Amino acid sequence: MNGYPIPKATLGRLPQYLAYLKGLPELDGATISATAIAKGLSLGDVQVRKDLAAVSGAGKPKVGYERKALIADLERHLGYEQLTNAVLVGAGKLGRALLDFDGFAEYGVRIVAGFDCNDHVIKTGKHATEILPIKDLNTYCRAHHVTLGIITTGQGSAQDVCDALVASGIRAIWNFAPCPLKVPSGVILKQENLALSLAHLKSQIS
Repeated sequence: MNGYPIPKATLGRLPQYLAYLKGLPELDGATISATAIAKGLSLGDVQVRKDLAAVSGAGKPKVGYERKALIADLERHLGYEQLTNAVLVGAGKLGRALLDFDGFAEYGVRIVAGFDCNDHVIKTGKHATEILPIKDLNTYCRAHHVTLGIITTGQGSAQDVCDALVASGIRAIWNFAPCPLKVPSGVILKQENLALSLAHLKSQIS
């Protein structure tokens, strides 16, 4: 590794490399080349080599990278060795589906609680992810050192929820609401548009 800061564009691709490597069958071998990763992800060979060199150094000639070591390097640079606490606001069908998904921990994120303004969906208990009243958001986030927020509300309340998350100390937001949000400098916003992704897939088979 070169010791220089890793470019944001490279950091943005690291989860893709990690998911690909973890998804490979064990029978595929203990080593893998940057060329094979590039082919598997339909990325440029030169770009993949540069990205991997930034986090794990150069692979061995004619051998490539030892898969387990490369996975460990990727996880370390992504901060997966320590779980990041997240909260979700909007416990409708999509929100509950995300709350029930247990695969986020594999990528360093733990959804510790959900929040909603509807008293009928409030759920507390020791053996499931709690769904708490939205009025408790600020206090909970600060008490549990939460830094990541997920928005699965309708677009009408999304900006208010975003503002509440920022006021609660949240530094990164994953937004599923179908609308653009405004965040202050220093807060990371990732927009997820499920309808747009589906439309893109449809266009590829039309």
